[in-house]
Amino acid sequence: MTDTADAPAVTPQVVPLARIPNARPPRVIAIANQKGGVGKTTTAINLGTALAAIGEQVLIIDLDPQGNASTGLGIDRRNRRYSTYDVMMGEAALRDAVLATAVPRLSIAPSTLDLSGLELEVSQERDRAFRLRTALEPLRNGTSAVTDVSYVLIDCPPSLNLLTINAMAAADAILVPLQCEFFALEGLSQLLQTVQSVKSSLNPELIIHGIVLTMHDARNNLSNQVVADVRTNSKDKVYDTIIPRNVRVSEAPSYGKQVLVYDLKCVGSEAYLRLATEIIAREKELIASTSRPNGAGDAGQQSGAT
Repeated sequence: MTDTADAPAVTPQVVPLARIPNARPPRVIAIANQKGGVGKTTTAINLGTALAAIGEQVLIIDLDPQGNASTGLGIDRRNRRYSTYDVMMGEAALRDAVLATAVPRLSIAPSTLDLSGLELEVSQERDRAFRLRTALEPLRNGTSAVTDVSYVLIDCPPSLNLLTINAMAAADAILVPLQCEFFALEGLSQLLQTVQSVKSSLNPELIIHGIVLTMHDARNNLSNQVVADVRTNSKDKVYDTIIPRNVRVSEAPSYGKQVLVYDLKCVGSEAYLRLATEIIAREKELIASTSRPNGAGDAGQQSGAT
């Protein structure tokens, strides 16, 4: 991926408020998988763009020290005055770190390499697993200057470390990108065990929102077999939408763009728009299940599916 370090610095923009504020707290979805190269960051920035394109106000929180989500959204490193490191260390409020992107209704709290040292710095603190949850509280209760966000997407690092635990402790749900490769199910099993552990000890409301199959090559028998195996094992937790292996998706970040901006008509862009629509539909089902008289049972069923 080409960095944007040589590009001229651009003054960070103040994130504008939406015309119609949300009536409910934002939904917080952590995009997590301990395996690298499965499409977490690609999913975060393109799903965020797709949700913004259909009218949602989206905030991406870059929790990966590599900062690829920030770079992929065109945020120059010189403009990252405050980062998620400062937020989680309590040295800045989340609103201070949030920057607007070139996409309307999409903003980001960027990351820097400083984040890689956070685990050592807070390892002895009692609230070490709740740093992100605390930072998100003003956004959830409507006391933040950024009050109109409907979705918060957390781009997690490729490991099950303290940063990922913070994301899971702060999230309402987990979205799992799963590459269509031989060891996919093995990695998924390990992740689900971690989710269950976090659910038991840190965040009892946490659920698996869904599993999205990525980098699928329809010409490859192994890819098709992985799809069949994951659907057999995880059933309705797997989204109908499959993200195909597409050169446009790979090229876009090197230009500091999302694939929907780089090439709206390619198959990768179309897939992320379908995924965004599917996530909204699943959100409506979750809300409906908790609002019915017997909704408690339905909600428990959803949570237990992890």
